[in-house]
Amino acid sequence: MGNPWLAMESGADPVERTRTVRRAHEAFLAGGTVAPPVRRVVAESWRRSAAARAASDGAAPIELDGAALHAYRDGHPLARAMPVFRELLGTIAQDGAHLMAVCDPQGRMLWIEGHPGVRRSAERMNFVVGARWDERHAGTNAPGTALAADHAVQIFAAEHYNRQVQRWTCAAAPLHDLRTGRLLGAVDITGGDHLANPHSLALVQATARAAEAHLATRTWQSGVVLTTLGRDEALLVTDGRRLRLGRRHSEIMVLLAQHPEGLTGDRLSVLLYGEREMRPVTLRAEMFRLRQLVGTLLHSRPYRLARPVETDLATVEADLTTGELTTALDTYRGPLLPLSEAPGIRRLRTALEDRMRRALLGSRDPDQLRQWSQTAWGEDDLEIWEALVDALPERSPARTAPRAAADRLRAAYGLAGGSPSTG
Repeated sequence: MGNPWLAMESGADPVERTRTVRRAHEAFLAGGTVAPPVRRVVAESWRRSAAARAASDGAAPIELDGAALHAYRDGHPLARAMPVFRELLGTIAQDGAHLMAVCDPQGRMLWIEGHPGVRRSAERMNFVVGARWDERHAGTNAPGTALAADHAVQIFAAEHYNRQVQRWTCAAAPLHDLRTGRLLGAVDITGGDHLANPHSLALVQATARAAEAHLATRTWQSGVVLTTLGRDEALLVTDGRRLRLGRRHSEIMVLLAQHPEGLTGDRLSVLLYGEREMRPVTLRAEMFRLRQLVGTLLHSRPYRLARPVETDLATVEADLTTGELTTALDTYRGPLLPLSEAPGIRRLRTALEDRMRRALLGSRDPDQLRQWSQTAWGEDDLEIWEALVDALPERSPARTAPRAAADRLRAAYGLAGGSPSTG
């Protein structure tokens, strides 16, 4: 099939497809093996769902309701995009056969709209506002898998991991802040088998792009944005113009953004090169090349930025200061300029990671600890795994995987004994 994100090739029999995939699903639940005709994106999602111990039967948990839901939803960036969603998907949502849904990056449903009869039917599987439909809690489904894969996707009938959802077909696309690349959530349409066609996937993709552009036109006037977390080369957006910087220029921009008062050439040289003896012309050449890229944004004597620069580093630091750990986790896309060896960057990188870890260990929130442990930078963090074991109920089967990970790491580090609370 040409497009792996489409559920079925043109002309395929949905009844036969459902039967074949359902057999493969049962075989996977019984033995953990999966093979064609199951699509690769679905097979990978099933494996993630199984590893997270998502229920293959049961309802998605409700995490937000009442006043907390309304306050969170009203303040969410996607609230400003709802007119776009309703304009492009509203007719479909009211045609009696579909629902339109919008969720946040954690898969929590913030808006679900459509015909009352279809909504009542969907409520039987807890497809309701406030419910969490990421893969870890609801298994394979279009909005949850779109968030996990960061790509628009269709999920057809028996491709859903949870049997309760297998009578539905859905298509969803992730949504991003175009300035920073930050994941904002996903938009979804849910209905019957007839959604398994190229048009529904193209529709949600086009809707997502329109919503992103709508949000961008309202925020780009804020000026300059520098995205550096989880990237070796920073992304600089200046009044809507996107520019990927080289590694040295990325380091310089971060350091200047952190020092709005400016840095002398000697101080900037130490932060970039350490105590190595460097000829002043080396730094001057770098600054000349950077000025050719960013123009009047860069001033000298001392070196400084001419305008305030919003960075994802500063955003995470602010969220941690105000106790917004969930938001900080969403924005933290990885270590600051991971490959940089510049002393000033290394200090900033270590300080931010330490703050994140202290906040996580202090929160004792299982979902937040698990989210960190499932990243490339957190998978070998013994203290996080041990904290996750302790944060889960004593007899919970969900303790098995983190306990095994903690024991594996203790053995790798040559530490005696098992993980805490192994009784």
